[in-house]
Amino acid sequence: MNIRKSNPVEEILKQQSVLILDGALATELETYGCDLDDPLWSAKVLLEQPEVIVNVHKEYFQAGADCVITASYQATVDGFAERGLTEAQSLKLIKNTVELAQQARGEYLKERSPSLKKSKPLIAASVGPYGAYLADGSEYVGHYDVTDAQLRDFHRPRMKALIEAGADIIALETIPSFREAKVLASLLLEFPDAFAWLSFTLKNENEISDGTPLRVCGGEFDAYEQVAAIGVNCAPIDTAAAAVGVLNKNTDKPVLIYPNSGETYNAGTNTWHGENHINDFDVQSEKWRKQGASIIGGCCRTTPSHIRALSERWN
Repeated sequence: MNIRKSNPVEEILKQQSVLILDGALATELETYGCDLDDPLWSAKVLLEQPEVIVNVHKEYFQAGADCVITASYQATVDGFAERGLTEAQSLKLIKNTVELAQQARGEYLKERSPSLKKSKPLIAASVGPYGAYLADGSEYVGHYDVTDAQLRDFHRPRMKALIEAGADIIALETIPSFREAKVLASLLLEFPDAFAWLSFTLKNENEISDGTPLRVCGGEFDAYEQVAAIGVNCAPIDTAAAAVGVLNKNTDKPVLIYPNSGETYNAGTNTWHGENHINDFDVQSEKWRKQGASIIGGCCRTTPSHIRALSERWN
């Protein structure tokens, strides 16, 4: 297979040892007063206050992120249809997630000091799992009763729209299911110029959420040229760090990690509970690097201050 575009992750990692991702989008949207208690979650803000999404992306660029992730995690044709939107309207909104990130990047680059010798930051278009559309916590379990064909039909329109909108890379993120991951990786073949990273949720430090061993995941997706990196996200820090070590032993690709705060999400009440463990986020990232991660950031409940600390430590 001939891929004409260069691998964007590879290009940045040629110039610097660590690629810094952004932190939580929803957490910051809530600080702006956005109400996310909705099946559409952060995608709801696309309909109501898109300018706030631009502000949050820009905050992460200013904090030192080399890549921000779009507000498309829960933005799907099926989800928007349940709000009465047509397919055309839904696809326009999905494309808009990339355009908002591009606007934020453009504003940031105009303000960035010319003396700052860094790569142009990337825009990663989020593709969340089928379970995110169900809005019942299924993205942390991975067992949903659909066929491979249904999964392809669900994911294809969003992936196509995000790629057409000009995303630099696709973030296949928070994936709980080995079967769904294989469907998503195979869909990339329909878009031969596109690259993606693949990031799993975890059952424990050795298994993804559906129970598939991480060593199996590393071996399976190592063969996909368009998969630019493999890793874990939205898992507690200690579990995620240990999982990175397992993946690093079973893949030749760059390994990524963007853990959550350590708190536990209750899908029934849309609330977080428990103790967070991110006060020394940047210090803890030393362990991630030792385990083999070269792409690091934060997921739920992390903020621009955490990303700034990571950037200052690794750049």
